[in-house]
Amino acid sequence: MATQTARELAMEETRARIIDVARELLGQRPDAGMGDVAAAAGVVRRTVYGHFPARNDLVRTLAEQAAGEIAAVLEDVDVAETPADEAWARFVHRLWPLAHRYRVLLALRRGEYGDEIHELLGSVDAMLATLIRRGQNAGAFGTHLPPDALGRIGYSAVFAIADDRHGDPALDVRAAAITSLLVLGVSAERAHSLADTSLSD
Repeated sequence: MATQTARELAMEETRARIIDVARELLGQRPDAGMGDVAAAAGVVRRTVYGHFPARNDLVRTLAEQAAGEIAAVLEDVDVAETPADEAWARFVHRLWPLAHRYRVLLALRRGEYGDEIHELLGSVDAMLATLIRRGQNAGAFGTHLPPDALGRIGYSAVFAIADDRHGDPALDVRAAAITSLLVLGVSAERAHSLADTSLSD
């Protein structure tokens, strides 16, 4: 029994390593194949296929993890008594450590797995739309777009900045918060204030 437990633990560690490597590799090269993932993870292709029978199984796992983590952040910050624009700034601040990890979704969502990723992120999109609608009703956010579209564009801006941040140190969490708030229709003065406040929390 002890040997079996040790084997299971080793398999779980290998699976986690494959996921971590795939997340980084596909973020850099969305067209990378399973052989590339195997080489980067230091395992043979058969090992990767043993955990993920097809490439879309691996992509689905990445999207499911992203959806779960992003939804958890939203649940923590989007409380009814918090103004919607303040909740958004806190969301960006909490999302930032995850944004670089899951920037791969931006690329994959535009490719062959777009429909599936869109579906998997549906719960996150719905939560964001609820927050945006609350902000629009309170006059905190613009009404230039429907809540669902505005929410997706707002957090896509955060991921886009996270994707580019290695090229410019100014592209930090503060820039992501301010930019996304401006996209949502918040005034520049208010966006700067909220970004600074969320960083000091």
